Amino acid sequence: MDKIKANLVFEILGRPAEHIKTALGSLVDKFGAEKGVKVVEKKIHEPKEVKESKDLHTTFAEVSAEFDKIENLLGILYAYMPAHVEILSPANLEFTNIQLNELSNTLLVRLHNYDAITKKFIYERDFLIKKLKEVAPHLFKNAEPQGAKKVEVRTEPEENKEKDKSAKQGKKSKK
Repeated sequence: MDKIKANLVFEILGRPAEHIKTALGSLVDKFGAEKGVKVVEKKIHEPKEVKESKDLHTTFAEVSAEFDKIENLLGILYAYMPAHVEILSPANLEFTNIQLNELSNTLLVRLHNYDAITKKFIYERDFLIKKLKEVAPHLFKNAEPQGAKKVEVRTEPEENKEKDKSAKQGKKSKK
């Protein structure tokens, strides 16, 4: 089989600007050192500040590479998760059913892992909200109904609540 030629784009977001450029350069170098991968050309762009952010920057790298086998390319996609990939050649790729099974199962393992992580975070978030409601129910007086995505938390000091109660009771007694 011919080598697989592809262009990949890697993006990074963070601070400070110098750090993200260095980190992206290290990522591209590590990517190029992988077995069955040869970086033909790379260009790391200068970081730019993200609009409406506080000292947050973004940059990206354009990388042209050659891969010995489709497994090498897909391994890179799973491990490094580039923002974009464009396979230039060959125009047609041929798989055996065994290769396709391995690739499919590798993808499924990754998806199941992400699903498990997501479910764990949702469970932990719900558990923490429940515990917070138990220990500080006053923070959730104006909260949206359960199942809503936004939770409003009151951070009003206790002394202000006492003043509000007094003012409300004063209005009632004047009637």
